[in-house]
Amino acid sequence: MSDEGKKERRDFLNILLGGTLATFLGMIVYPTLKYLVPPKLPEANVSSVLVCKETEMAANTGKLFKFGRKPALLLETPEGELKAFIATCTHLDCTVQYRDDKKIIWCACHNGQYDLNGINIAGPPPRPLTPLKVHIKDGDIYVTEEA
Repeated sequence: MSDEGKKERRDFLNILLGGTLATFLGMIVYPTLKYLVPPKLPEANVSSVLVCKETEMAANTGKLFKFGRKPALLLETPEGELKAFIATCTHLDCTVQYRDDKKIIWCACHNGQYDLNGINIAGPPPRPLTPLKVHIKDGDIYVTEEA
């Protein structure tokens, strides 16, 4: 066999082996990336959520619930007024909770504090909590987004 024939054969084998290696790596890398990167899920379009019965809430208490894919907080002030907020701290997106001993909404991550109107009063949160509307119908407490 001539040197020219051996070179053509070697080039063909190099292309064949390179293509096989590229295909093999693609078979490993693509499924791994598809597994590691979560799919984009559309956010649930929630306009109203039934939180609880009116009898389940008492003065100076708070209740966490899901509002779509976000946590939310329903609280009854010491005066008996119902208020609701998205329960995500405006500092680092930690979930806030109601502290009945101090009568504040509190973020445990960095001691962020909000008053009962959702206004940031202490700690690192840069802005107030997002308010929600509370409606009572037939003894049930519903929460909706503010318009």
